Amino acid sequence: MEARLRQALARAEEVARQLADPETARNPAKLKQLGREHARLDGIRQTHERLERLRQELAEAQEILHDRDPELSQLARADVERLRPTIELLERQLAELLTPTDPLDDRDAIVEVRAGTGGDEAALFAADLFRMYTRFCERRGWKVEVLDLAEGALGGLKEAIFAARGPKAYGTLRYESGVHRVQRVPATEAQGRIHTSAATVAVLPEAEEVDVKIEEKDLRIDVFRSGGPGGQSVNTTDSAVRVTHLPTGLEVKCQDQKSQLQNKIKALEILRSRLLDRRIAEQEAARARERRAQVGTGDRSQKVRTYNYPQNRVTDHRIGYTTHNLADVMQGELDDLIAALRQAGDKERLSA
Repeated sequence: MEARLRQALARAEEVARQLADPETARNPAKLKQLGREHARLDGIRQTHERLERLRQELAEAQEILHDRDPELSQLARADVERLRPTIELLERQLAELLTPTDPLDDRDAIVEVRAGTGGDEAALFAADLFRMYTRFCERRGWKVEVLDLAEGALGGLKEAIFAARGPKAYGTLRYESGVHRVQRVPATEAQGRIHTSAATVAVLPEAEEVDVKIEEKDLRIDVFRSGGPGGQSVNTTDSAVRVTHLPTGLEVKCQDQKSQLQNKIKALEILRSRLLDRRIAEQEAARARERRAQVGTGDRSQKVRTYNYPQNRVTDHRIGYTTHNLADVMQGELDDLIAALRQAGDKERLSA
């Protein structure tokens, strides 16, 4: 850990110098990248400096412990008892900050929720997941920007795509990718039988133009009329946009914005993130051939979690984590679950 600490402190000085360079201010993409790195490294620097101060205070208090003056000795003993738990806490925090992380963890996230098998019930479950994630983001003070919604019957959602913007949004949500399964009695079931339905979740790091360069010649852009329930622009103007990336065949539709230009901008944003995600998936596939991941990268074909309503149970199958507070989880209280997944992911990265 000492070696990683020295490297981090040296890098913090280098980043600070680059941020002070006028050339950096003229490069918005580089400025944004360095700003994120500076925030992470400055946290390490501040934690280390505070830890060193408290260690010095502890050493001084321990020297006074055996002083002949009983009053001074008692004060020193109180300082030792106060300082030790704080130092231990800071040491754990510093170790976590120094744990190798994916450089994309600091990015905002693009989250895609889609109804899977199960018809109308799957669409209702997709809507439940969409609400769960948006409430989780709101509890953290993150901004949620809806990029596209495709509504289903009975208030369900065929698809929802939104951006989660906040500190370490992608690093926090990345392990949510995969197939989410629900077991419950559907509102449409008259016999009271439990059904199993599913929805898929894809969490992508928001891509920047420096990550993925999209050539205009590689795009086919079609416009059409928006569908959905009501609204001034719906079914009246050709504001919806479909963007097809010809080299890969990836297709993005966006109709939730009011104008064709806004929908095109959002569609390109989603496309850029999907292209970056494809590149990451290819890299992960190559690494997976060499080792077996404990948590995995959130393969969309992998069943990651089950929400069992009759038993009030949520089980994450990748790490064997089970909690019996399903109602709270569906209200966005995902902190314990996500913390367990991130801990397992960090352990897996350290052992790789």
